[in-house]
Amino acid sequence: MTANGAWEALLEAHARLMKQFAAEDVWQGLSMREYDVLYTLSKCPAPLRIGELHRHVLLSQPALSRLVDRLVERGFVERCADPADGRGVRLSLTPAGRDLQRRIGRQHARGVSRALRSRLTADELHQLEALGRKLAEIPK
Repeated sequence: MTANGAWEALLEAHARLMKQFAAEDVWQGLSMREYDVLYTLSKCPAPLRIGELHRHVLLSQPALSRLVDRLVERGFVERCADPADGRGVRLSLTPAGRDLQRRIGRQHARGVSRALRSRLTADELHQLEALGRKLAEIPK
């Protein structure tokens, strides 16, 4: 298989799985992109600046800013002053945002597990994780 063929297969798998996940009844009124922001913030030990958050999500900076504004208005994300830069703002989950992320996350994780385990063996799942980490240069 060529590199382009592998890339196309990866993109096709991603697109199909994302459509499958989007159709699941787990999102509790959030879009998948809104959930992605909550999930990303939930993994961070400290509040993030919007530029740091932007590095982890697939949205333009203006779209991310508008999405964060909506999450703040809904009480799921809060802004706080950046102690290192008086003009800067950091973002973190509110208790309600953390609770919502966990509830959705448990259901979404079950859907991901069902989708992948129905198509891949345990060895293939390990290979997929290793390849994904290698491509993303994520240390294990």
